[in-house]
Amino acid sequence: MATTVLFSRDEREKVYWISSLIGSTNGTIFSVTFIKRTTGEERKMVCRTGVKKGVKGVGMSYDPKEKDLIVVFDMQKRGFRMIPLENVKELKIKGHKYLIK
Repeated sequence: MATTVLFSRDEREKVYWISSLIGSTNGTIFSVTFIKRTTGEERKMVCRTGVKKGVKGVGMSYDPKEKDLIVVFDMQKRGFRMIPLENVKELKIKGHKYLIK
């Protein structure tokens, strides 16, 4: 597995990189390690974007992008979850590992 280390001095640039990497998955399964906003604990998740099954069409009361969150489907817990983009530590996408510093 090839590893790339991403360094960023600017928080907005880091969030943009991570969002772009996750967006490039186009619905394929990937893994992510991040720090939860609520408890500060590390969380590892196998997930994917673009899942429509189970969506009721009601919508959310806020826009996750405004809060630097991305909505994914957690493959292990079988439900929708949010990833705080500023707290991502590692991504594994299509056989490539990204370490975020």
